[in-house]
Amino acid sequence: MAIIVTGSVAAGKTTVAKMIAKKLKWKYVDVTKLVREEELSEGYDAERDSAIVDVKKLNQVLVKMIKKNPELVIDSHMSHYLDPKYVDFCVVVKCDVELLKERLAERGYDLGKIQENVDAELFDVCLNEALEHGHHVVVVKSPDVDLSFLEKLA
Repeated sequence: MAIIVTGSVAAGKTTVAKMIAKKLKWKYVDVTKLVREEELSEGYDAERDSAIVDVKKLNQVLVKMIKKNPELVIDSHMSHYLDPKYVDFCVVVKCDVELLKERLAERGYDLGKIQENVDAELFDVCLNEALEHGHHVVVVKSPDVDLSFLEKLA
């Protein structure tokens, strides 16, 4: 079974996912890179300045990867769309809104994209969707991350 790491853009998912992968000695999967490599994009959303990902195809690729090597840490704000039967934990990374704004601004996002992502954080979009999908959710706070939940895997 895999661990998925989700959360708002710039919340700290990649840092947390890499920390988990290192601690467990599991393989880290960068979904953004996977989308490019496997050509899972259906086009480009100019308004959001991002690829339009075919989530169904993405999930098919991820399930194949998990079946081949279940010791994966999957990093993506879309990872919670994966069927919970393939997942040990869904880690939702939360971040202070002011820190999130700073991180998004540092990435050069326009005000509209910053607000959209701040709203997603304020309304716990990833957390609520993960719970709705039936995942065993663990919430961690960035940048002070507590990984003690990993002891349950032992």
